[in-house]
Amino acid sequence: MHQILIRPLITEKMTNITADQSNKYGFIVNTKANKIEIKKAIENKFNVNVVDVRTINYDGKTKTQFRKSGRFVGKTSKYKKAIITLKKGETIELFEQV
Repeated sequence: MHQILIRPLITEKMTNITADQSNKYGFIVNTKANKIEIKKAIENKFNVNVVDVRTINYDGKTKTQFRKSGRFVGKTSKYKKAIITLKKGETIELFEQV
């Protein structure tokens, strides 16, 4: 079995969403994980009830670097983002400490 949760998503936009709607949290998840696996992983790890899971797939961007020795073209990694909604009144303590 692959690791489903990679890391929590702590960005300015996600922090604003969490502040406005206190029951929504974001995570970077494995690109092969589906919504059911993500829901079970969150519920088992944080002991909360997940109401909704929304996922977004991001493709890697092409990056070009210019150096003295020439031009290099590369690509950033693709990733999957999941925004989860918890049952009213529940929180994840990991985000409360930050």
